[in-house]
Amino acid sequence: MLVFRPLIRLLRERGDEVEITAREYAQTLQLLELHRLQAEVIGRHGGRSRLGKARSLASRLRALRRWARQRSFDVALAHGSHELTMTARRLGIPSSTTFDYEFAWLQHQLGCRAATKVVVPDSIPPERLARYGAEPPKLLKYPGLKEEYYLADFEPDPSVLDAWPIDPQRVLVVLRPPPDVSLYHRHSNPLFPQTVDFLGRHEGVHAVVLPRTEEQREYVRSLELPSLILPERAVDAQSLIALADLVVSAGGTMNREAAALGVPVYTTYGGRLGGVDEALIRDGRLAPLTDPRALELAKRHGGSCDAGRTRRDPALMLDLLLSALPEHG
Repeated sequence: MLVFRPLIRLLRERGDEVEITAREYAQTLQLLELHRLQAEVIGRHGGRSRLGKARSLASRLRALRRWARQRSFDVALAHGSHELTMTARRLGIPSSTTFDYEFAWLQHQLGCRAATKVVVPDSIPPERLARYGAEPPKLLKYPGLKEEYYLADFEPDPSVLDAWPIDPQRVLVVLRPPPDVSLYHRHSNPLFPQTVDFLGRHEGVHAVVLPRTEEQREYVRSLELPSLILPERAVDAQSLIALADLVVSAGGTMNREAAALGVPVYTTYGGRLGGVDEALIRDGRLAPLTDPRALELAKRHGGSCDAGRTRRDPALMLDLLLSALPEHG
């Protein structure tokens, strides 16, 4: 969603009409409200089972098709939404999809093959995308991180910390759980719960946990660890990251937001690393974590908000996505 925020502004500034769709899942609707974006809510998450996911896909495809057929869209732009590109293809609408993790096999088999253009970071090896039917001229690449584009105009809001009694002498850590619904499932990676436990008991730390789901929220709340802070609603996570001393995330976007904002960041991701994270690790902008005791818990004294930060022009991203239009360029 956030990747489109500056693109929507650019489109509307030049007089284009833009409509947004979203799926009801986790804190998506709260984040739309937080960023003052109006969206048509179509479908919801299918849960863990394959049957649930298949039913959700079929239901959302039908609903999207009914909704879009009543309008005269010129192009459809998606961030990892295979339902949108599949619907656009069915209705004869040019489409572009963008993503920055290449190993979501089924999602990309469906979404890339349906899309007119596929737009990805240049750090993803092209051979990993060819199996999805994404090769030049269909495949287009941009330099850097998508976060460096959508955060180009971002300035942190210090008031985000006013919600909690923060001791400025303590190390402020932001924690993001893995996409898995259950942090405590026997097949889950135990590293993140171990990190939560270690930081939650550390007297020199404030650890703000940003759960993805209510189930994760209830699990973290049940721990009752003294150094944990658990927001009740979606927060301005980008400001929180920019003001933090350290980020530990098992997901992807928050890792890259921290890297784009020049904040030290560790990954506890237990799956196969994608090309973007591989490049960040090679460049020293992301550190893999295997033991929470290895975390360097230090204050970022005197650090400028622009230190280590790269800002890129979102107009470049928009131009690549709009290349799906036959008359573009």
